Amino acid sequence: MREKEYRYASAAHNGLLFLKSVPGVAFGDRVGIRDQHGRQRNGQVILSSDEVVMIQVLEGTDDLNLDDTWVRFLEEPFEMPLSPDVLGRVFNGIGEPRDDRPPIISRLRRNVNGQPINPIARAYPREFIQTGISAIDGLNSLVRGQKLPIFTGSGLPHNKLVAQIVRQSKLLGEESRFVVVFAAMGVSYADAGFFRDDFESNGVLGNVAMFINLADDPPIERLILPRTAMTAAEYLAFDQDLHVLVVLTDMTYYAEALREVATAKGDVPTRKGYPGYLYSDLAEIYERAGRVRNRHGSITMVPVVSMPSDDITHPIPDLTGYITEGQIVLSRELHNQDLYPPVNIPPSLSRLMKDGIGKDDTREDHPRVASQLYAAYAKALEVRNLASIIGPDELPDLDRKYLQFADGFEQHFLAQGVDEDRSIVQTLNIAWELLSLLPGEVLSRVSEADLARYHHWDRTT
Repeated sequence: MREKEYRYASAAHNGLLFLKSVPGVAFGDRVGIRDQHGRQRNGQVILSSDEVVMIQVLEGTDDLNLDDTWVRFLEEPFEMPLSPDVLGRVFNGIGEPRDDRPPIISRLRRNVNGQPINPIARAYPREFIQTGISAIDGLNSLVRGQKLPIFTGSGLPHNKLVAQIVRQSKLLGEESRFVVVFAAMGVSYADAGFFRDDFESNGVLGNVAMFINLADDPPIERLILPRTAMTAAEYLAFDQDLHVLVVLTDMTYYAEALREVATAKGDVPTRKGYPGYLYSDLAEIYERAGRVRNRHGSITMVPVVSMPSDDITHPIPDLTGYITEGQIVLSRELHNQDLYPPVNIPPSLSRLMKDGIGKDDTREDHPRVASQLYAAYAKALEVRNLASIIGPDELPDLDRKYLQFADGFEQHFLAQGVDEDRSIVQTLNIAWELLSLLPGEVLSRVSEADLARYHHWDRTT
């Protein structure tokens, strides 16, 4: 490998370093930077032309003295050493240890930029994943190989929900649980400590590879961290034949770092100042999840996306919804009622749910029960709005039953303990207990056989 080393960078700001007239430098090349104190920094070429080379410096450009800065072009991409030993470890954005343990030693190294899975090689996502959370398992089921984001807002308990999903997720009929690749971008010390303590106290830390970028770490590092994490996930899934659950939190911080770099580069901004390539950039990350034909392993992804001002039409959740296969939306109103998990059912959906539930996967009545719960809860919300205007005493008897159903649905189906692990059978049985508050003739989305077997409405009540 022939390296090129240069001195006298022309400018540095916002984590970007500029050099003039450097020939033979390729886009994506890794760069080693030695500052005036002899410290090493890492960079990557993000623009190369005859006039200028632009480098994003992952550790930032603060306090960089340009006259005493040496830049070495390594003529290689960012690569990560890979082995089964990545599990139980904590890394930074470029795969270097941040747990005071030795680095991973392996002959196998892979480019962290990777590639999305070829659509021709993809296997269709199937097989129900039981998270133990009724709001997900019953109404927005997750299947192996799916990308199902969580849309949240500031102050909502998405960290607790994600940690619970990590602890409890499993495939029915298989002894082994998922291994987890956990990637956190821009999180606080408290949040990073919460996840690590939760994983350790519940005995799952040994099956987790953590990639952490803290809030006071350089924002530029957030651009490479999810790619490094996905490289580890691909190795565990497709080389080691493991079922991998990838958690990316928070993709809004990633997108904000991308906007910061795009602005410094002079890219033309679009909605909210984000670059026009935000969609394709997010897709490069999300589309690395899935299943591959003739491979046992799989990558199931749960990204966390904060909605600024709780706006689901904001570019980040909006574009994420186009790329992924549904979303779990958290509700501030339910959270203010001390209900956990505060899943907002009407806007939440799983587009692949139908392929992972039913007779051979969960239970034969599951698809119909889910549809009936949606319909009954939607009707109950309409009745609740009407009751807020005219009062519940003015409602007919059936509408008062719907009010009772809505309260029971939220307090007994949606709400559950942070350590409560419900089986899918328990979830469906709770659903039928609630549907039994309503007369059978209004339950048009379940079959007569379902009603005869599970419905226990008492006409005398």
